[in-house]
Amino acid sequence: MTAQRRAVVLMLDGLRRDFVTPALMPRLAAFREQASWCEQHRSVFPSVTRVVSSSVATGCRPSRHGLAGNTIAMAENGTLALFDAGKPEFITHKQRLTGAALAMPTLAERLAPLGGVVIYNNVSPGAAYLHDPLGHGHVYHRAGSFGPGREPITGEAALTIAGDLDGDAALVRRFVAEAIDEGRPALALAWLGHPDTTQHDCALGSPLHHDALRWADAYAGAVIDAVAAARRRGEDILLLIGSDHGHQTVSGVVDIAGELIEAGLKDAPDSTDVVVAPNGTAALIYVADGQQGRIKRLGTYLEGRPWVGRLIAPADFAEFGVPASEDLAFAVAMAADDEAVNEYGVPGLSLAAKPAGGKADRLGCGQHGGLGRYEQSPVLMLDGAGFAPGTTIAEATSAIDLAPTLLAFLGHPAAGLDGRPLQLRP
Repeated sequence: MTAQRRAVVLMLDGLRRDFVTPALMPRLAAFREQASWCEQHRSVFPSVTRVVSSSVATGCRPSRHGLAGNTIAMAENGTLALFDAGKPEFITHKQRLTGAALAMPTLAERLAPLGGVVIYNNVSPGAAYLHDPLGHGHVYHRAGSFGPGREPITGEAALTIAGDLDGDAALVRRFVAEAIDEGRPALALAWLGHPDTTQHDCALGSPLHHDALRWADAYAGAVIDAVAAARRRGEDILLLIGSDHGHQTVSGVVDIAGELIEAGLKDAPDSTDVVVAPNGTAALIYVADGQQGRIKRLGTYLEGRPWVGRLIAPADFAEFGVPASEDLAFAVAMAADDEAVNEYGVPGLSLAAKPAGGKADRLGCGQHGGLGRYEQSPVLMLDGAGFAPGTTIAEATSAIDLAPTLLAFLGHPAAGLDGRPLQLRP
């Protein structure tokens, strides 16, 4: 890696490819013409931010890095309990109960001796901290900012913003000033909360949604301009702009735990014999030690449910990248209709699993997690050495390809990852 070669990554959470149009997102549509556009880019399963963040950070599928969902179950004192991977304290719990936050090294760890990693993040705290759970670099988040060794960053240097569009704007201003214009980390990554947060609260295609897309596009434009200015100063920068997943419209909400209780497969709403971990338009179903006799009946029951789009049993975990564990019996991708449209004519409807902890899931709003066409249609554009301007990468790419692509550009070995450098594609 030369002293001037570095990478800049901008992630626009929840942006699906078909929304990148000149009318809605003119800066990104123009950037597409100067970059390589990945027309078959996919998320991982489940297509949720904390899992994708871990795959971006490690270059590995969930089966390798070990995080199975936004919400997972882990055994604590011999009893299954649900854990929200978005909470600030999740990494501590995961390390305590399993021995590691992630089972694979992150970009922050790999690049620490070679210029380091700086991350500005406005999604959930857990998703932010999973990029660097061991504290090799700098992570800025509204719930707490940390430097090397997880040393807290306080005062004016901390990131004190809201999780709204104004917060994204403030984050981009700091990211541009501190990580592009002034700082020289090997990797500078900004992960914005929108359009995802807006899409969870409104109909896709609505005026409110379109407004969020235009703001996100403007923020992307600021990063594009800053990188262009740095290049004029002689810097060799790879600019990657992408998203973690798309969105589908919620057409119905299914209380999976309630259905299992009614079928006699789970004892009570708070029982730990069978535990359901909702993940948007996906779910993970755990069976406690000593209750394995329920697994066959559970599988037979789930196979016949109209709300199950794809039932993933342990024999299929490797195919879908689901982490194997003693307690995880099934993963479910909820039923989706890729052809049906919502009230604004936006295609892609999905059933959603009723959220845990009393969280709302709004009918007619956006959601993700499963295998539907549009939740599995995130964005990836690459501009820099190794990528021809205005070209299309036609073969399938995935979130796991980001880390090896960045490592290859920076001259760092990328062996042993699940993804591959896109510069070296066939």
